[in-house]
Amino acid sequence: MNQILRSIKYLENSVKDPTAGLSQSIFYFIGRMTPYINVDLLIQSPIYGTLLTWRDDPYSGTGWHIPGGIIRFKEKIKDRIIKVGKGELGIKIRKFKGPIELNEIITNKIERSHFISLLYKCELEDMELKKILNICKKSKKIMFFKKVPKNFLKLHLIYEKYFKFY
Repeated sequence: MNQILRSIKYLENSVKDPTAGLSQSIFYFIGRMTPYINVDLLIQSPIYGTLLTWRDDPYSGTGWHIPGGIIRFKEKIKDRIIKVGKGELGIKIRKFKGPIELNEIITNKIERSHFISLLYKCELEDMELKKILNICKKSKKIMFFKKVPKNFLKLHLIYEKYFKFY
């Protein structure tokens, strides 16, 4: 067995259950070899605008962006949408349409440099809208915007057209 095959076997043995997630080092290694597939959640209200979350990391930068998440191995898209709603926003997303848009994002960075992004339009029930409005009041990292904020992440400018609705 050559060195590459031994290395692959070692990596495979290092991951007990890939559906439960990967270690950070393996996750980034795979992302240097293949694109990530992610969902982005377009949540809008005619009264409040478009929901954005604050991001501050070395890969995407610092600023506002459409909430979303990377689909895990053998995870259904609908499950990732629900998990992003619960985990990132603290709400239950029961209704969504899409993908309403598909984008490929490629940057010059080494880590997290190639994404296939699926945009889903999510509808919130009244109770969940009230819940997210309360979260917005308490958190400075989740807010509705009626226009693109000045510190909107450049890689999400592909979604700028969705602010023209207001």
